[in-house]
Amino acid sequence: MAEVVWAPSSIKDINAIAEYIAKDSLIAAKNMVELFFQKAEILIRFPYYGKQVPETKNSFLREILVGRYRIIYEVFSEDQVNILTVHHQSRLLKNNPSIKRRIRK
Repeated sequence: MAEVVWAPSSIKDINAIAEYIAKDSLIAAKNMVELFFQKAEILIRFPYYGKQVPETKNSFLREILVGRYRIIYEVFSEDQVNILTVHHQSRLLKNNPSIKRRIRK
């Protein structure tokens, strides 16, 4: 079983998403945050659950889709998964500072 480690930047992403959604609905914001964490829990047992990030050839850089968001993570080892960012699908990933240096084609 793998440990899921949330990078500070990924928590910051979730907080920003929650604040944005909460402008319309506190309940929807809370539900989205819970969904992010529920989906990430799958990685404890199945670190390779997500698909490879298409912008890279790095097979250890993977993503899980949650609504219009991408939970992007790196399989560090069989025992550790690092959540790097939670990113909206409409935005270019290459502009995300949390992931920028890992994207090389």
